[in-house]
Amino acid sequence: MIKILHLSDIHLGSGFSHGRINPATGLNTRLEDFVKTLSICIDRAISEPVDLVLFGGDAFPDATPPPYVHEAFAGQFRRLADANIPTILLVGNHDQHSQGNGGASLCIYRTLAVPGFIVGDRIKTHVIPTINGDIQIITLPWLNRSTLLTRPETEGLSIDEINRVLIEKLEPALEGEIRQLNPKLPTILLAHLMADRATFGAEKFLAVGKGFTIPMSLLIRPEFDYVALGHVHKHQNLNPNNQPPVVYPGSIERVDFGEEKEDKGYIFLEIEKGLVNWQFCPLPARPFRTINLDVSEQEDPQEYILKAIAKKEIKDVVIRLIYKVRSEQLDLINNNEIHELLAVAHSYTIRPELVSQLARPRLPELGVGGSLDPLEALKAYLDNRLDLKELGPDMLEAAKNLLNGGQDEDWLESEILPDEPPVLAELIS
Repeated sequence: MIKILHLSDIHLGSGFSHGRINPATGLNTRLEDFVKTLSICIDRAISEPVDLVLFGGDAFPDATPPPYVHEAFAGQFRRLADANIPTILLVGNHDQHSQGNGGASLCIYRTLAVPGFIVGDRIKTHVIPTINGDIQIITLPWLNRSTLLTRPETEGLSIDEINRVLIEKLEPALEGEIRQLNPKLPTILLAHLMADRATFGAEKFLAVGKGFTIPMSLLIRPEFDYVALGHVHKHQNLNPNNQPPVVYPGSIERVDFGEEKEDKGYIFLEIEKGLVNWQFCPLPARPFRTINLDVSEQEDPQEYILKAIAKKEIKDVVIRLIYKVRSEQLDLINNNEIHELLAVAHSYTIRPELVSQLARPRLPELGVGGSLDPLEALKAYLDNRLDLKELGPDMLEAAKNLLNGGQDEDWLESEILPDEPPVLAELIS
């Protein structure tokens, strides 16, 4: 059987805001993370060894990565060339200049004629000879509207209408490649696209330009033994009966917190005509963790935050601390203590969110259908206002006086009105 490693969506150079500069190398630690996970993929390909590596597109965040990022990518894939492992580099949406004009970042590997490397920047069938037999790969790169349609053809059409016309153009082009296939050879469709059954990951926030959704009917074909996809960052098999498997390996590292709970990895598969065995291989991507707290009802919000952080594994993790707090509690928060506790994290952000008192929900005791007398209503209100705990007894006494004829109105005006006008307004209403 032919052994293949399928990976995608490397996005080398992404997520620098979640890292820091490594003083020993001068590089962002998140770049080092991405290179490390990529090197694990390449290590597996060489140590196996595999007969072929399929890259499903999106090498970088955009088509013009800095030279040192390009060099880091080339340094890893050069190892495959040195090991004589054929490799197909498919062009994804992030590898293209805007709207597909100006070429793609990966085309340099064709220009340099890197041995065994094929750049998939067009719909084409490639027959790859391997030690364990020949295999044919149809490459389907990310297609912009300008790839299949002229401007006059899209004039006045809605998005849905444009997508329909795009599919009508793509279908015969793909069918033409399928009809030329050798039925005796194992066949893989390698495509960078958004399939209509796929579950989004963070790529919905990263997309460059506007693509279109491909119906599964174009992918689930008896001529294909395996469909190797790229673009969606969440690993998934869109055809659970595996006839054929339609697989996104997902990205190899977490780009942002949108991928916090996603496993990262690559696909290892063995294939012959009519038979394929594949497995998802997890990678040790750096964990992201959100600590989401509501301290608006806490007497000691600082202690609550510190205890919540202490319960989490944060060492070498990318942390996002979000806590809801009332404006009058801000003076109770000691940011220095929080920073000291989070210092062991790989990196962290702190995001306090102010809770508006006007948006506070009604108390259950005062809900629709309740029949409390004014003193009971006030007591229920005060029981739910920890910040008024010390004033509670005096306010209840003042309310009694008001209800009994206002004997102590002078005391009420001098003691409550200056400090608590909103509360008095609520009492009167």
